[in-house]
Amino acid sequence: MAVRALVVGSINMDLIVRCSRAPRAGETVHGIAFGTAAGGKGGNQAVACSRLGAETHMVGRVGGDAFGEQLRRELAAAGVEMTGVAVEQGVATGVALIVLEEGGENRIVVVAGANGRVGEAEVEQARAMMSETKVVLMPLEVPLPVVKAVAEEARERGVRCVLDAGAATPEAMEMGLPALVEVISPNELEAETLTGIEVRGVEEARAAAQRLRRMGAREVVIKLGAQGCYWLGANGEAHVPAFSITPVDSTGAGDAFTACLAVGLAEGRPMVEAMRRANAAGALACLKLGAQPSMPTGEEVERFLSGAWPGHE
Repeated sequence: MAVRALVVGSINMDLIVRCSRAPRAGETVHGIAFGTAAGGKGGNQAVACSRLGAETHMVGRVGGDAFGEQLRRELAAAGVEMTGVAVEQGVATGVALIVLEEGGENRIVVVAGANGRVGEAEVEQARAMMSETKVVLMPLEVPLPVVKAVAEEARERGVRCVLDAGAATPEAMEMGLPALVEVISPNELEAETLTGIEVRGVEEARAAAQRLRRMGAREVVIKLGAQGCYWLGANGEAHVPAFSITPVDSTGAGDAFTACLAVGLAEGRPMVEAMRRANAAGALACLKLGAQPSMPTGEEVERFLSGAWPGHE
């Protein structure tokens, strides 16, 4: 039977500009192409969980505009249950402005739109859906009081909660969020925002994870991009190297990683196995353009891990 996942988070339309390199301050550069793709860390993780085989329920909010309508269609097409996704008329759907360089690196500016209106109604929706849920996933792109309330509910009910620290701010630490969730998973920059430690590799990741543990975090998984990921918990630690790939677009790779990690843990996989599978999901997401379009299926992850995926090194 499939595990049930609940995602509470942002739903955005990504506006993507491809260019050879990002402009410097005051500089204009010529772009290569422009496109749109469904995104938002919450939406991305919901699509990824569904494609990985989890029964996935989404809680969030879109605006009553064309972007909102399209995003709802695409989430539903991916098999995500949409009862908890509200439409707010007169408010714009959230957008992310993404500058994508030829090497696959990106720079992102998020405008919250309807995501900023997520509130008590969404908390109540999440509470109503919690009873049969095996894992709750949350990024930090919706108001922090909502994230805290849902995390508290999950902890009270004994439901595993995985916090993707995307859009991390010091306020998240001041609210004590790391101590409320079972797993917190920042990338290098987010770990630095949360701890003040610049993370360049495994040793700095260990120092940042130790600080997060002292702040109350139980399990810390730091995403290290091309260096893989690092885990520190009460019962051990591990560095799991990344797979060697030639990235096309890294947008959404962290969301694919977080979703695969969460689903793997909910399925009862050991942490290191779940991390290796999450590395594979993140690598696969880097091989396609766009966020939600690049989220891999469980079958694709298995093929990649077996070495049967084209271009897998």
